[in-house]
Amino acid sequence: MDIPALIHDTARLVEQRLDQMLPPETRQPTTLHKAMRYSVLAGGKRIRPLLCLEAAKACGGDTETAMHAACALEVLHTYTLIHDDLPCMDNDDLRRGKPTNHKVFGEGVAVLAGDALQTQAFHMLALTPPNNMYSTKEYICELADRTGSFELIGGQVLDLEGEGRPLSLDEVRAIHQGKTAALIMASVRLGGMSAACSTRELSALTEYGRNLGLAFQIIDDILDVTSSPEVLGKSIGKDAKVSKATYTSLVGLDQARADAKAHTAAASAALDIFPPERREALLGICDYLLNRQY
Repeated sequence: MDIPALIHDTARLVEQRLDQMLPPETRQPTTLHKAMRYSVLAGGKRIRPLLCLEAAKACGGDTETAMHAACALEVLHTYTLIHDDLPCMDNDDLRRGKPTNHKVFGEGVAVLAGDALQTQAFHMLALTPPNNMYSTKEYICELADRTGSFELIGGQVLDLEGEGRPLSLDEVRAIHQGKTAALIMASVRLGGMSAACSTRELSALTEYGRNLGLAFQIIDDILDVTSSPEVLGKSIGKDAKVSKATYTSLVGLDQARADAKAHTAAASAALDIFPPERREALLGICDYLLNRQY
């Protein structure tokens, strides 16, 4: 399977739907809606929507039924990026090759744009059709649980509190699980849920998403050391500047690559319960993300 082509085609489809679902720039308050659209429509690989849609197909579902969930995931992800980039957080001025939201619209509007995108995400998700296995309530609880204080936001707090002090490998893994793996896990789980997946299928997708998310963040840590802003489209080396422990700083590049490969293998193995033709895309995404350069 041509994974780069799949990523390109899916990103284009998702962006068309995001453009339709987001409030127009002309609607008051126009500054807020411009700021929201600026970050959501700034490009990117749209990996989380892709995983949602392909997980749905792995469970016998279809793109259209999973599309609102896919777009909700991208919108919520964008809110976390806007807030991550703020001066009180990671203090970044580049995201996806463009000035960060607060650099264009100011800190106040950036905070509110992130807040508005978070609520917009749950509105989108609520439009996902319920089925005989999962209700709208269960969709909403899934995303809220994965992105609230126990996981995503909790991971961000652990990350902030880890600045300037030594961390153990278990502590870094906990940060990775919260900040990155939780939303990737929610992406495949919501895709499967939209397709009325079985309990066994949902368990397999959970294991896949957890391991894929951990591998994804390890690769991010590697690229933060080995790549450049021109290639990544964002600043590099910022963790070292604030004395923040990373996976690579604790185990070194070689071991980090080996661990990313091991998590990728575990993610792939979790898909064994699915028919070969249904798991092909999710397997290909594993290999693609492991070997990505940006």
